[in-house]
Amino acid sequence: MSPYELFIGLRYTRAKKRNHFISFISLISLLGITLGMTALITVMSVMNGFQKEVRARILGVASHVQINGFDNRLSNWQALAEEASRHPSVEGAAPFVNAQGMVSYDQVVHGAIVRGILPDTENHVADFSDMMVSGELENLIPGDFGIVIGMELARSLGAFRGDKIVLISPQGQVTPAGILPRLKQFTVVGIFEAGHFEYDSGLVLIHMADAQKLYRMDDHVSGVRLKLSDMFLAPKVVNDLIHSLTGPYYVTDWTQQHANYFRAIQIEKRMLSLILALIIAVAAFNIVSTLVMAVTDKQSDIAILRTLGASPRSIMKIFIVQGTFIGVAGTILGVTGGILLAYNVGEVVAFIEWIFSVEFLSNEIYYISKIPTDPQTTDIVTVAVVSFILSLLATIYPSYRASRVNPAEALRYE
Repeated sequence: MSPYELFIGLRYTRAKKRNHFISFISLISLLGITLGMTALITVMSVMNGFQKEVRARILGVASHVQINGFDNRLSNWQALAEEASRHPSVEGAAPFVNAQGMVSYDQVVHGAIVRGILPDTENHVADFSDMMVSGELENLIPGDFGIVIGMELARSLGAFRGDKIVLISPQGQVTPAGILPRLKQFTVVGIFEAGHFEYDSGLVLIHMADAQKLYRMDDHVSGVRLKLSDMFLAPKVVNDLIHSLTGPYYVTDWTQQHANYFRAIQIEKRMLSLILALIIAVAAFNIVSTLVMAVTDKQSDIAILRTLGASPRSIMKIFIVQGTFIGVAGTILGVTGGILLAYNVGEVVAFIEWIFSVEFLSNEIYYISKIPTDPQTTDIVTVAVVSFILSLLATIYPSYRASRVNPAEALRYE
């Protein structure tokens, strides 16, 4: 591209005094791209933040990788955990007993998932110690039949720390009166709050030895849970363990256990991104109208340039420069505004709440009371590239039309 093409193209971005309307349309196009990119980057960052926050809360209770026995019984778990821990991506391993039951207190009955754990090893794969709002996980002592319940379950039962609740096992025992469920009284030694309703309302923790006794599992466990150095390596680790471990069990990871939930979040993010990308597309189409009006206004200028020896390709480049300048300027401003807003969206929302005396995420309703944000470089780069490509494509037709101007026809009435 010759310097004169670049110079004239940039000069055309500022119309003469008699054509302020073209400059106004150019400004609207630039602002449209800027606002569209700012909104798109901010929304994608907030969606990433929510996804990261929810994932952290779920995986603080669930496991990255889980090795289960086919009949919910796994023997010699110590050797299995030691063998799995040899994988370079595995940071911790803990056995567990998984079963279903019902908890009863003061004539209130609630279904629950019962998880038998070893408090010392459980801290290697989960974050229950950080979630305790009352008591400690170490209060689970074998033989004392202590139980740790979720906050929502405690609220439903009306139970507090120190209260005694009954855990009902679906495994029946034969008596002269018929088959009756197994009952055992447990003492509430702790209450946790994971920030996820599914776990806070339906998960109880007891010591693994007590779970083995209640569910008649002898020395067996349900499986072994693993924590990885990088949760996103879970599918690869599962594949490696499947080929390296031998025995009657199967291996799953968090992407399989919660696939529907995270897939729904990802689809929502994509649809919002597509909707907001239309703002950028509309702004890019405004560039077309801007250049078409500029070509009509510059008919005589184009004809003079052609008579001075400018080729049709040079004329195209001039108007491509003009349209691209609008796109590049809007992209730079949009990326800058998007990054600034994404990193400060919490303060902006707090300011809006203070101005209008409203609360968007109430602590009484939502577990996530602050808007999380996680700007990712790949998202920002993708938005910037798409914006630039749309702006560049918008210049093709008007530039081609300018290159087809006939000098004789344009100068006939001049």
